[in-house]
Amino acid sequence: MNWLITENNKKINASDIPAVSVEEIKSDVEKMKMRVIGFFGKQEFENVRLYVIMADDKIGKLYVTSTLFTPDVKSYQSFTQTIPAFHIFEREFYEEFGIEPLNHPWLKPVRENQDKYPFFEMKGDEVHQVAVGPIHAGVIEPGHFRFMCTGEKVYDLEIMLGYQHRGVEELFLNGMKYNNRLAESVCGDSVIAYNMAYSQAMEELSGTQISSKAEIIRRIALEMERAAIHIGDMGAIAGDMAYLMGASIFGITRTLVINTMLEISGSRFGRGLINVGGVNFDIDEKMAEKIINTLDEVEKTVDRTTKVMLKTPSCISRMERTGVVSTETAKALGAVGMAARSSGVELDSRFDFNDGWYTSLDVQKPFKATGDVHSRFTLRYKEIKQSIQIVKKLLDKLKEHKSEPVLVQPNATLAPNSLVVSITEGWRGEVVHTAVTGANGELLRYKIKDPSFNNWYMLAMAVRNNGVSDFPLCNKSFNLSYCGNDL
Repeated sequence: MNWLITENNKKINASDIPAVSVEEIKSDVEKMKMRVIGFFGKQEFENVRLYVIMADDKIGKLYVTSTLFTPDVKSYQSFTQTIPAFHIFEREFYEEFGIEPLNHPWLKPVRENQDKYPFFEMKGDEVHQVAVGPIHAGVIEPGHFRFMCTGEKVYDLEIMLGYQHRGVEELFLNGMKYNNRLAESVCGDSVIAYNMAYSQAMEELSGTQISSKAEIIRRIALEMERAAIHIGDMGAIAGDMAYLMGASIFGITRTLVINTMLEISGSRFGRGLINVGGVNFDIDEKMAEKIINTLDEVEKTVDRTTKVMLKTPSCISRMERTGVVSTETAKALGAVGMAARSSGVELDSRFDFNDGWYTSLDVQKPFKATGDVHSRFTLRYKEIKQSIQIVKKLLDKLKEHKSEPVLVQPNATLAPNSLVVSITEGWRGEVVHTAVTGANGELLRYKIKDPSFNNWYMLAMAVRNNGVSDFPLCNKSFNLSYCGNDL
C-alpha cells in the first residue's frame, strides 16, 4: 500500500511510511478525494524526502506517504494542475528545496519575495494599479496588496507576504527540548491553539500522559480564545462600516473575556498556561463560577449588539453580497476553518478528528453560510455562542476531575524515528504541527501550517468584482495572519 493510515496525535514509526514515486503519489491523490494538510520536505544527506499528508475528515483519518528526490532529480509534474489546493504547498516546497513542480500555474515565491516579485499585470486604457503596504497605518504586520482595477472595480488582487520570515521551524530544532514559550509566540493571537498543538505532539512523542483535568482546562482556554478574537473581529468589521457603536461595544466586551484569561493564567492571551505535561494553572470552583458569570454577561451583550446591527439597513447593505467566495471556490482552494465554514464547507477538526471532549458534548454546528461578509460576521456570532456553551459544559465536567494534578513531569526523551501530526482547531481554523524525530529521538523536522496558509488566496478571490473601497471590510472579515504564514 502507498499510504500509512494514522490519526490525529498518534505517533507512527517513520520507517513504516511508504517511499514511492512521486508519480504514484500524484495518481493516488487525484483518486482519493481527500484534502492535503501536509506537503513538506526534509533534507536527508544529499537527498530530499517529500512527505505528503492527506486528511479524510469524514472518518477522522490521516494518510501519510513520502518520496525521495535524489540530487539529479530537479522537477516533477505539478499536483496543482488538477488539484488547485496544492498550489501554496508546492510553491513553498520549491522555494525551500529548488525542486520544481512543472506546469504549476502560479509558481511565485511564498516568503523569499522582496526582489523583483513578478506581479500579475493587466493592460488597458482604463486599468490602473493600487498598491497598499507593506507598511500600514496602524499596528498590523507587514504585507503588500496589489490591486488591478478598472475604475473602482477590482479585477484582481495579488497578496505578497514574507516580510518577516523568522525561521521559527528551525528554532524548534535548535532550542531546548521542550519550548512552549516559542510555540505560543509563533502567532500572537492564537497562543492557546499553537501551544496546544505543540504540547500534544511532544506528549505523544515522549509517551507523556496528562490528566483529564489538564485536557479540559486546555479546551476551556481554547474556546475562550476563540470567543475573544471573534468578538474583537466583529468590532473591527463594525468599525470598517463606520458603525462606531458596534466597534466600541464589541471592543469592551472582548476585554471581559481576555481579562478573565488574565485571572486564570496571568496573561490576557494565555501565555504561560500550557506546558508539555499539562497546564500551569488550575481552575477552582470559585474561578469557574466567575468565568460563567462573565460569559453570561458577555453573551447578553453580544446578543443585543449583534441583533441591533443585523437590523440596521446601513450595516446589512455593506455586508450582504460583499466579498463572496462560493462553496466550490473555497473547496478548490483548500480553505479551512471559519473562512471555509462561512462558504458552506463543513470542516472543524474538533469534531472531524474525534476529540472525545468535544464529541461528547452534543454541540450543534452553527449554520450553513453563503460566503459573503455577512456570513463571516454571523458565523462569528454563532461560534461565540457555541464556545460559551462549550466552556460551561467543560467547567461542569471539570468537577469530576478536581482531585487530579494539572501538571505532570513529562518524559525527558522523544521516541526515535517517529512522526506525529498534531491538529488543533484554532479560531481561524486548523493549526497543524508535524514533528519528525531521528535515531536518537532528536527533532529533525518541525513543520507548521497555519490556517492562513490555506486562506490568503481566498481573500484575493473575495475582492474580485467588488469596489476597491470594499477591501478593508473584506480583509477584516477574514482577519488572516501575516506571521502565521511568514514562519
